[in-house]
Amino acid sequence: MPYILTTAVKKLTKLQKRIKGIAGGTAASKTVSIIQILIDKAQRDKSPTLTSITSESMPHLKRGAIRDFLNIMQEQHYFNDDLWNKSDFTYTFETGSKIEFFSLDMPHKVRGPRRERLFINEANNIPLETFDQLEVRTKEEIWLDWNPTNEFWFYTEVLNKRDDVDFEILTYKDNEGCPKEVKDSIERRRENKNWWRVYGEGQLGEVEGKIYKDWAIIDEIPHEARLERYGLDFGYSNDPTAIVAVYYYNGGYILDEVTYQKGLSNKQIADILNNQPKALVIADSAEPKSIDEIMSYGVNILASNKGPGSVNQGIAYVQDQRISLTKRSLNLIKEYRNYMWKTDKDGKIINEPDVGWDHGMDGLRYALESFRPVQDDQEYPDFKMFNHGYY
Repeated sequence: MPYILTTAVKKLTKLQKRIKGIAGGTAASKTVSIIQILIDKAQRDKSPTLTSITSESMPHLKRGAIRDFLNIMQEQHYFNDDLWNKSDFTYTFETGSKIEFFSLDMPHKVRGPRRERLFINEANNIPLETFDQLEVRTKEEIWLDWNPTNEFWFYTEVLNKRDDVDFEILTYKDNEGCPKEVKDSIERRRENKNWWRVYGEGQLGEVEGKIYKDWAIIDEIPHEARLERYGLDFGYSNDPTAIVAVYYYNGGYILDEVTYQKGLSNKQIADILNNQPKALVIADSAEPKSIDEIMSYGVNILASNKGPGSVNQGIAYVQDQRISLTKRSLNLIKEYRNYMWKTDKDGKIINEPDVGWDHGMDGLRYALESFRPVQDDQEYPDFKMFNHGYY
Protein backbone atom coordinates (compact mmCIF):
# COMPACT_ATOMS: atom_id res chain seq x y z
CA MET A 1 0.00 0.00 0.00
CA PRO A 2 1.47 3.39 -0.95
CA TYR A 3 2.00 5.80 1.94
CA ILE A 4 0.32 8.91 0.59
CA LEU A 5 -1.34 11.98 2.05
CA THR A 6 -4.81 10.51 2.48
CA THR A 7 -8.06 12.00 3.67
CA ALA A 8 -7.50 10.04 6.88
CA VAL A 9 -4.20 11.83 7.55
CA LYS A 10 -5.76 15.21 6.77
CA LYS A 11 -8.61 14.57 9.21
CA LEU A 12 -6.28 13.46 11.99
CA THR A 13 -3.89 16.40 11.65
CA LYS A 14 -6.79 18.71 12.52
CA LEU A 15 -7.24 17.14 15.96
CA GLN A 16 -5.87 19.42 18.68
CA LYS A 17 -6.85 18.01 22.07
CA ARG A 18 -4.66 15.95 24.39
CA ILE A 19 -6.47 12.61 23.90
CA LYS A 20 -7.24 11.67 20.31
CA GLY A 21 -9.50 8.62 19.96
CA ILE A 22 -9.66 7.13 16.47
CA ALA A 23 -12.30 4.49 15.79
CA GLY A 24 -12.68 3.01 12.37
CA GLY A 25 -13.48 0.15 10.10
CA THR A 26 -11.19 -2.23 8.31
CA ALA A 27 -8.63 -0.79 5.84
CA ALA A 28 -9.28 2.73 7.16
CA SER A 29 -5.50 3.28 7.66
CA LYS A 30 -5.94 4.32 11.29
CA THR A 31 -2.61 2.98 12.50
CA VAL A 32 -0.61 3.99 9.43
CA SER A 33 -2.01 7.53 9.48
CA ILE A 34 -1.20 8.04 13.16
CA ILE A 35 2.34 6.73 12.68
CA GLN A 36 2.86 9.04 9.69
CA ILE A 37 1.86 12.00 11.86
CA LEU A 38 4.13 10.93 14.73
CA ILE A 39 7.10 10.51 12.37
CA ASP A 40 6.50 13.99 10.97
CA LYS A 41 6.37 15.49 14.46
CA ALA A 42 9.60 13.77 15.51
CA GLN A 43 11.32 15.12 12.40
CA ARG A 44 10.14 18.67 13.11
CA ASP A 45 10.84 18.84 16.84
CA LYS A 46 12.87 21.85 17.97
CA SER A 47 13.97 19.97 21.08
CA PRO A 48 14.18 16.18 21.58
CA THR A 49 11.00 14.32 22.52
CA LEU A 50 10.10 10.72 23.31
CA THR A 51 7.15 9.02 21.61
CA SER A 52 5.96 5.60 22.82
CA ILE A 53 4.02 3.31 20.46
CA THR A 54 2.43 0.39 22.28
CA SER A 55 -0.02 -2.48 21.94
CA GLU A 56 -1.10 -5.58 23.84
CA SER A 57 1.90 -7.81 22.98
CA MET A 58 5.27 -7.71 21.24
CA PRO A 59 4.20 -10.15 18.49
CA HIS A 60 1.25 -7.85 17.80
CA LEU A 61 3.58 -4.84 17.64
CA LYS A 62 6.08 -6.55 15.35
CA ARG A 63 3.42 -7.62 12.88
CA GLY A 64 1.60 -4.31 13.06
CA ALA A 65 2.90 -0.92 14.19
CA ILE A 66 6.63 -1.72 13.97
CA ARG A 67 6.24 -3.12 10.46
CA ASP A 68 4.19 -0.08 9.41
CA PHE A 69 6.77 2.29 10.92
CA LEU A 70 9.70 0.65 9.14
CA ASN A 71 7.83 0.46 5.82
CA ILE A 72 6.93 4.15 5.97
CA MET A 73 10.45 5.17 6.91
CA GLN A 74 12.01 3.10 4.14
CA GLU A 75 9.52 4.00 1.41
CA GLN A 76 9.91 7.70 2.18
CA HIS A 77 13.72 7.30 2.26
CA TYR A 78 13.89 8.53 5.85
CA PHE A 79 15.37 5.37 7.32
CA ASN A 80 18.96 5.24 8.56
CA ASP A 81 19.91 1.81 9.85
CA ASP A 82 22.49 3.33 12.20
CA LEU A 83 19.70 5.18 14.03
CA TRP A 84 17.54 2.07 14.59
CA ASN A 85 18.24 0.16 17.80
CA LYS A 86 16.97 -3.31 16.95
CA SER A 87 17.27 -4.65 20.48
CA ASP A 88 15.40 -1.79 22.17
CA PHE A 89 13.04 -1.14 19.22
CA THR A 90 13.89 2.56 19.33
CA TYR A 91 14.58 4.94 16.45
CA THR A 92 16.49 8.18 17.07
CA PHE A 93 15.85 10.97 14.57
CA GLU A 94 18.37 13.62 13.52
CA THR A 95 16.48 16.04 15.76
CA GLY A 96 17.34 13.88 18.77
CA SER A 97 13.70 12.83 19.15
CA LYS A 98 12.99 9.14 19.66
CA ILE A 99 10.15 6.78 18.82
CA GLU A 100 10.14 3.64 20.97
CA PHE A 101 7.99 0.51 20.78
CA PHE A 102 7.05 -1.65 23.74
CA SER A 103 4.27 -4.08 24.61
CA LEU A 104 1.79 -3.58 27.41
CA ASP A 105 2.28 -7.06 28.82
CA MET A 106 5.54 -5.74 30.33
CA PRO A 107 4.52 -4.03 33.62
CA HIS A 108 7.89 -2.33 34.15
CA LYS A 109 7.48 -0.60 30.78
CA VAL A 110 3.97 0.58 31.61
CA ARG A 111 5.30 2.22 34.77
CA GLY A 112 8.46 3.44 33.04
CA PRO A 113 9.81 6.94 32.29
CA ARG A 114 7.70 9.86 31.16
CA ARG A 115 7.22 10.67 27.51
CA GLU A 116 5.87 13.52 25.41
CA ARG A 117 3.65 11.47 23.06
CA LEU A 118 1.87 8.13 23.32
CA PHE A 119 0.08 5.91 20.81
CA ILE A 120 -1.88 2.87 22.04
CA ASN A 121 -2.69 0.65 19.07
CA GLU A 122 -5.97 -1.31 19.42
CA ALA A 123 -6.69 0.31 22.76
CA ASN A 124 -9.85 -1.76 23.19
CA ASN A 125 -7.62 -4.75 23.98
CA ILE A 126 -6.02 -3.20 27.07
CA PRO A 127 -7.60 -2.49 30.48
CA LEU A 128 -8.46 0.99 31.77
CA GLU A 129 -5.88 0.60 34.56
CA THR A 130 -3.09 0.28 31.98
CA PHE A 131 -4.29 3.39 30.16
CA ASP A 132 -4.36 5.30 33.45
CA GLN A 133 -0.75 4.32 34.22
CA LEU A 134 0.39 5.43 30.76
CA GLU A 135 -1.61 8.65 30.72
CA VAL A 136 -0.14 10.07 33.92
CA ARG A 137 3.33 9.52 32.43
CA THR A 138 2.55 11.31 29.14
CA LYS A 139 3.13 15.06 28.95
CA GLU A 140 1.60 16.17 25.65
CA GLU A 141 -0.69 14.00 23.54
CA ILE A 142 -2.19 10.51 23.49
CA TRP A 143 -3.40 8.70 20.38
CA LEU A 144 -5.72 5.69 20.61
CA ASP A 145 -7.11 3.57 17.80
CA TRP A 146 -9.46 0.58 17.57
CA ASN A 147 -12.14 -1.23 15.58
CA PRO A 148 -15.43 -0.34 17.32
CA THR A 149 -16.66 -3.91 17.76
CA ASN A 150 -18.05 -3.17 21.20
CA GLU A 151 -18.16 -0.50 23.88
CA PHE A 152 -15.10 -0.25 26.14
CA TRP A 153 -13.60 2.20 28.63
CA PHE A 154 -12.99 4.99 26.09
CA TYR A 155 -16.75 5.31 25.57
CA THR A 156 -17.72 4.90 29.22
CA GLU A 157 -14.89 6.63 31.12
CA VAL A 158 -13.26 9.10 28.71
CA LEU A 159 -15.52 10.31 25.90
CA ASN A 160 -17.99 13.03 26.99
CA LYS A 161 -16.53 12.96 30.51
CA ARG A 162 -13.47 15.11 29.81
CA ASP A 163 -12.98 18.29 27.83
CA ASP A 164 -9.56 17.30 26.47
CA VAL A 165 -10.76 14.57 24.11
CA ASP A 166 -11.07 14.53 20.31
CA PHE A 167 -12.93 11.68 18.63
CA GLU A 168 -12.75 10.78 14.94
CA ILE A 169 -14.23 7.93 12.90
CA LEU A 170 -12.42 6.72 9.77
CA THR A 171 -13.51 4.27 7.08
CA TYR A 172 -11.89 2.69 4.05
CA LYS A 173 -13.30 5.62 2.02
CA ASP A 174 -10.85 7.91 3.87
CA ASN A 175 -7.94 5.79 2.65
CA GLU A 176 -7.09 6.57 -0.97
CA GLY A 177 -4.22 4.09 -0.71
CA CYS A 178 -6.62 1.17 -0.20
CA PRO A 179 -6.39 -1.24 -3.17
CA LYS A 180 -9.53 -1.66 -5.28
CA GLU A 181 -9.58 -5.39 -4.52
CA VAL A 182 -9.77 -4.68 -0.79
CA LYS A 183 -12.53 -2.11 -1.26
CA ASP A 184 -14.52 -4.57 -3.36
CA SER A 185 -14.06 -7.25 -0.70
CA ILE A 186 -15.35 -4.90 2.01
CA GLU A 187 -18.36 -3.77 -0.01
CA ARG A 188 -19.37 -7.34 -0.83
CA ARG A 189 -20.19 -7.74 2.86
CA ARG A 190 -22.80 -4.96 2.98
CA GLU A 191 -25.55 -7.52 3.47
CA ASN A 192 -24.10 -8.53 6.82
CA LYS A 193 -25.54 -5.54 8.64
CA ASN A 194 -23.78 -6.04 11.96
CA TRP A 195 -20.40 -6.52 10.30
CA TRP A 196 -20.95 -3.62 7.92
CA ARG A 197 -21.83 -1.20 10.71
CA VAL A 198 -18.54 -1.87 12.49
CA TYR A 199 -16.03 -2.71 9.77
CA GLY A 200 -17.57 -0.89 6.81
CA GLU A 201 -18.92 2.27 8.44
CA GLY A 202 -16.69 2.40 11.53
CA GLN A 203 -19.67 2.82 13.84
CA LEU A 204 -19.88 1.44 17.36
CA GLY A 205 -21.69 -1.83 17.49
CA GLU A 206 -21.97 -5.02 19.41
CA VAL A 207 -21.03 -7.54 16.77
CA GLU A 208 -23.71 -10.12 17.44
CA GLY A 209 -23.24 -13.76 16.74
CA LYS A 210 -19.63 -14.09 17.82
CA ILE A 211 -19.01 -17.82 17.68
CA TYR A 212 -16.39 -18.22 20.41
CA LYS A 213 -15.80 -16.20 23.56
CA ASP A 214 -13.85 -16.22 26.84
CA TRP A 215 -10.67 -17.66 25.38
CA ALA A 216 -7.50 -16.72 27.27
CA ILE A 217 -4.33 -15.34 25.69
CA ILE A 218 -1.18 -16.68 27.35
CA ASP A 219 2.50 -15.82 27.07
CA GLU A 220 3.84 -19.25 26.16
CA ILE A 221 3.15 -22.97 26.20
CA PRO A 222 3.79 -24.44 29.67
CA HIS A 223 6.52 -27.05 29.83
CA GLU A 224 4.01 -29.57 31.19
CA ALA A 225 1.59 -29.15 28.26
CA ARG A 226 1.23 -32.22 26.02
CA LEU A 227 1.12 -31.88 22.23
CA GLU A 228 -1.91 -33.83 20.97
CA ARG A 229 -2.77 -32.82 17.41
CA TYR A 230 -2.20 -30.49 14.50
CA GLY A 231 -5.16 -29.05 12.62
CA LEU A 232 -4.66 -28.25 8.92
CA ASP A 233 -6.88 -26.08 6.74
CA PHE A 234 -5.76 -25.92 3.11
CA GLY A 235 -5.37 -22.69 1.16
CA TYR A 236 -3.32 -21.67 -1.84
CA SER A 237 -3.40 -18.48 -3.89
CA ASN A 238 -6.32 -16.58 -2.37
CA ASP A 239 -6.57 -18.13 1.09
CA PRO A 240 -3.83 -18.99 3.58
CA THR A 241 -2.95 -22.49 4.63
CA ALA A 242 -3.39 -22.60 8.41
CA ILE A 243 -1.68 -25.12 10.67
CA VAL A 244 -2.59 -25.07 14.37
CA ALA A 245 -0.87 -27.07 17.11
CA VAL A 246 -3.17 -28.30 19.88
CA TYR A 247 -1.79 -28.95 23.37
CA TYR A 248 -3.63 -30.45 26.33
CA TYR A 249 -2.94 -28.75 29.65
CA ASN A 250 -4.68 -28.81 33.01
CA GLY A 251 -8.11 -29.77 31.71
CA GLY A 252 -8.11 -27.46 28.70
CA TYR A 253 -6.47 -26.92 25.34
CA ILE A 254 -3.76 -24.50 24.22
CA LEU A 255 -3.69 -23.47 20.55
CA ASP A 256 -0.46 -22.35 18.91
CA GLU A 257 -0.18 -21.02 15.36
CA VAL A 258 2.39 -23.00 13.36
CA THR A 259 1.88 -21.35 9.99
CA TYR A 260 -0.62 -19.08 8.27
CA GLN A 261 0.58 -18.49 4.73
CA LYS A 262 -0.66 -18.28 1.15
CA GLY A 263 0.86 -20.14 -1.77
CA LEU A 264 2.13 -23.23 0.04
CA SER A 265 2.43 -26.42 -2.00
CA ASN A 266 1.69 -29.80 -0.45
CA LYS A 267 5.42 -30.51 -0.34
CA GLN A 268 6.03 -27.26 1.56
CA ILE A 269 3.21 -28.10 3.98
CA ALA A 270 4.75 -31.53 4.57
CA ASP A 271 8.17 -29.97 5.15
CA ILE A 272 6.71 -27.63 7.77
CA LEU A 273 4.97 -30.49 9.56
CA ASN A 274 8.01 -32.76 9.40
CA ASN A 275 10.04 -30.05 11.13
CA GLN A 276 7.59 -29.85 14.03
CA PRO A 277 7.37 -32.17 17.05
CA LYS A 278 5.49 -35.30 15.99
CA ALA A 279 1.72 -35.54 16.42
CA LEU A 280 -1.26 -36.68 14.37
CA VAL A 281 -2.44 -34.13 11.78
CA ILE A 282 -6.18 -33.74 11.12
CA ALA A 283 -6.82 -32.03 7.77
CA ASP A 284 -9.78 -30.77 5.76
CA SER A 285 -11.43 -33.86 4.26
CA ALA A 286 -12.43 -31.87 1.18
CA GLU A 287 -8.83 -32.27 -0.07
CA PRO A 288 -8.25 -36.07 -0.23
CA LYS A 289 -5.57 -35.85 -2.95
CA SER A 290 -3.62 -33.28 -0.93
CA ILE A 291 -3.90 -35.45 2.17
CA ASP A 292 -2.59 -38.48 0.25
CA GLU A 293 0.34 -36.49 -1.15
CA ILE A 294 1.30 -35.09 2.25
CA MET A 295 1.06 -38.59 3.71
CA SER A 296 3.47 -39.81 1.01
CA TYR A 297 6.09 -37.43 2.46
CA GLY A 298 5.95 -39.23 5.80
CA VAL A 299 3.39 -37.10 7.65
CA ASN A 300 0.96 -38.89 9.97
CA ILE A 301 -2.23 -37.30 8.64
CA LEU A 302 -5.94 -38.14 8.57
CA ALA A 303 -9.01 -36.48 7.07
CA SER A 304 -11.40 -34.62 9.34
CA ASN A 305 -14.88 -35.92 10.05
CA LYS A 306 -17.35 -34.32 7.65
CA GLY A 307 -21.00 -34.96 7.08
CA PRO A 308 -24.42 -33.39 7.61
CA GLY A 309 -24.22 -31.04 10.57
CA SER A 310 -20.56 -31.79 11.26
CA VAL A 311 -19.46 -28.15 11.16
CA ASN A 312 -22.00 -27.01 13.74
CA GLN A 313 -21.43 -30.09 15.88
CA GLY A 314 -17.70 -29.39 15.81
CA ILE A 315 -18.26 -25.75 16.75
CA ALA A 316 -20.48 -26.80 19.64
CA TYR A 317 -17.78 -29.16 20.88
CA VAL A 318 -15.10 -26.44 20.69
CA GLN A 319 -17.42 -24.01 22.52
CA ASP A 320 -17.55 -26.44 25.43
CA GLN A 321 -13.77 -26.59 25.85
CA ARG A 322 -11.51 -24.33 27.89
CA ILE A 323 -9.29 -22.72 25.27
CA SER A 324 -6.12 -20.62 25.46
CA LEU A 325 -4.17 -19.00 22.61
CA THR A 326 -0.47 -18.17 22.67
CA LYS A 327 0.11 -14.45 22.23
CA ARG A 328 2.38 -15.11 19.23
CA SER A 329 -0.60 -16.65 17.37
CA LEU A 330 -1.58 -13.32 15.85
CA ASN A 331 -3.72 -14.63 13.01
CA LEU A 332 -5.57 -17.03 15.30
CA ILE A 333 -6.24 -14.20 17.76
CA LYS A 334 -7.56 -12.00 14.96
CA GLU A 335 -9.78 -14.78 13.62
CA TYR A 336 -11.06 -15.60 17.12
CA ARG A 337 -12.12 -11.98 17.61
CA ASN A 338 -13.85 -11.81 14.22
CA TYR A 339 -15.30 -15.31 13.74
CA MET A 340 -19.08 -14.87 13.56
CA TRP A 341 -22.30 -16.44 12.36
CA LYS A 342 -23.70 -15.19 9.07
CA THR A 343 -26.65 -12.83 8.99
CA ASP A 344 -29.42 -12.51 6.41
CA LYS A 345 -30.44 -9.30 4.63
CA ASP A 346 -32.49 -8.28 7.68
CA GLY A 347 -29.55 -8.69 10.03
CA LYS A 348 -30.89 -11.89 11.57
CA ILE A 349 -28.26 -14.44 12.50
CA ILE A 350 -28.42 -17.72 10.61
CA ASN A 351 -26.92 -21.07 11.51
CA GLU A 352 -23.82 -20.90 9.33
CA PRO A 353 -20.34 -19.50 10.09
CA ASP A 354 -19.35 -16.45 8.06
CA VAL A 355 -16.40 -16.75 5.71
CA GLY A 356 -13.18 -14.76 5.76
CA TRP A 357 -12.05 -15.31 9.34
CA ASP A 358 -12.25 -19.08 9.33
CA HIS A 359 -8.95 -20.58 8.16
CA GLY A 360 -7.32 -21.11 11.53
CA MET A 361 -10.73 -21.59 13.14
CA ASP A 362 -11.46 -24.47 10.77
CA GLY A 363 -8.04 -26.00 11.36
CA LEU A 364 -8.39 -25.97 15.14
CA ARG A 365 -11.91 -27.37 14.85
CA TYR A 366 -10.67 -30.32 12.77
CA ALA A 367 -8.09 -31.09 15.44
CA LEU A 368 -10.28 -30.62 18.50
CA GLU A 369 -13.34 -32.43 17.22
CA SER A 370 -11.18 -35.50 16.60
CA PHE A 371 -11.27 -35.94 20.39
CA ARG A 372 -15.07 -36.06 20.39
CA PRO A 373 -16.39 -39.62 20.87
CA VAL A 374 -18.66 -40.79 18.07
CA GLN A 375 -21.42 -41.64 20.51
CA ASP A 376 -21.50 -38.01 21.61
CA ASP A 377 -22.99 -36.88 18.30
CA GLN A 378 -26.46 -36.70 19.75
CA GLU A 379 -25.23 -34.55 22.61
CA TYR A 380 -24.50 -31.65 20.26
CA PRO A 381 -27.63 -31.20 18.14
CA ASP A 382 -27.57 -27.46 18.76
CA PHE A 383 -24.89 -24.86 19.19
CA LYS A 384 -24.46 -21.62 21.06
CA MET A 385 -25.01 -18.15 19.67
CA PHE A 386 -23.34 -15.74 22.04
CA ASN A 387 -25.03 -12.35 22.27
CA HIS A 388 -28.12 -13.83 20.61
CA GLY A 389 -29.95 -15.65 23.33
CA TYR A 390 -28.75 -19.24 22.91
CA TYR A 391 -26.48 -20.86 25.49
